[in-house]
Amino acid sequence: MLQTQAPPQAQAPAQAQAQAQAQAQAQAQAQAPQHPAPPHPQQAFAGAAGGYVSPIPVRPTHLGHALASEWTKIRSVRSTIWTLGVMLLLILGIGLLASLAAGSERELDPLLGVGFVGVLLGSLCVITLGVLSISSEYGTGMIRTTLTASPSRVRMLTAKAIVFFALALALTTVATTLVALLDSAMLNGPAPTADQWLRATLGAGLYVALLGLLALSVGTLLRHSAGAISTMMGVVLLPMLLALFLQGESLKDIQRALIEYSVPSALATLYDIPFLSTGPTGWTPLWILAGVTAVVLGGAYAAVMQRDV
Repeated sequence: MLQTQAPPQAQAPAQAQAQAQAQAQAQAQAQAPQHPAPPHPQQAFAGAAGGYVSPIPVRPTHLGHALASEWTKIRSVRSTIWTLGVMLLLILGIGLLASLAAGSERELDPLLGVGFVGVLLGSLCVITLGVLSISSEYGTGMIRTTLTASPSRVRMLTAKAIVFFALALALTTVATTLVALLDSAMLNGPAPTADQWLRATLGAGLYVALLGLLALSVGTLLRHSAGAISTMMGVVLLPMLLALFLQGESLKDIQRALIEYSVPSALATLYDIPFLSTGPTGWTPLWILAGVTAVVLGGAYAAVMQRDV
C-alpha cells in the first residue's frame, strides 16, 4: 500500500502552533507563584530522638499562665460577685449601723470593737466563695478541662489558692479599714494604738482570708459544695453552740476551751473584745488559724496528687 504524506506546506502551520502552545505553558508555569510541596507524612517524624515535631509553636507554661486562668474564672462567675458583694454590704452596713447606734455620747473602749459583728457575718460569705471556687468545677465537670489545660495539679491548686487569698484579703482589708475610719470619726473613746489599728484592719482581713483558704482546702478534699460548706459552718459555729449545752463542773474545762478557741472568739480577740479573758491574746489567734490552714491545705495537695480527677 502507498502511504501519502502531507506536503511540507501543510506541516509547517501545525508545528508552529504546537511550539506556540509549549511556549505559553512554559511562561504560565514561570509566572505562577511557587508553593512548597507539602511534606510527606513521614517527614513529620524528624526530631533528634525520632519523636513527633509539631508544626504549631509550643511555649512552655508556668505559674503565671495558671494565675491568669484562675483570675479569669473567678472574676467572670456570678458567685464571686454575689458573695463578695454581700460580704462588703455586711461589713460596711453593719459597721455603720453599729456606729450610729453607739453614738458619740458614751465612751467606748476599745473604739474599733463595734466592727466585729459585721466582719464575723461577712466571713461566712468568704467561706462560701472559698468552697465554690473549686467544688463547683468538680460538680460541673469543668475540673477535667482545667487539668487538661494545666496538667500540673500542684500548679493548678497553687494558682487557685493565690488568686482567691489575694482577692479575699484585699477586699476584706479595704472594708475593715473603712469601718475603722468611720468608728474613729463617729465614736467617742481612747484613740486606738498602732497595734490595735493593724489587728482591726489587716489582722481581720488576714483572718477572714485564711478562713476562706481553709474552706478552699476543705472543698478540694470533699469535692462537694454542700458538704464542704456545711463542714465549714460547723467549724465556725459548732464549738460555741456546744459550749452553751455543756453544763456541770466536770465539763467546765472543755466548755472554756471551746469558747476560747472558737472562730468568733478568735476574731473578737483581734478587736480586743475576747469572749473570755483566759484565751489567746493579740495576734495569737491568727497564727493558730494559719497553722491549721497550712495542715489542711497540705492534705488537699496530697489528695489532688493521688486522685485520677
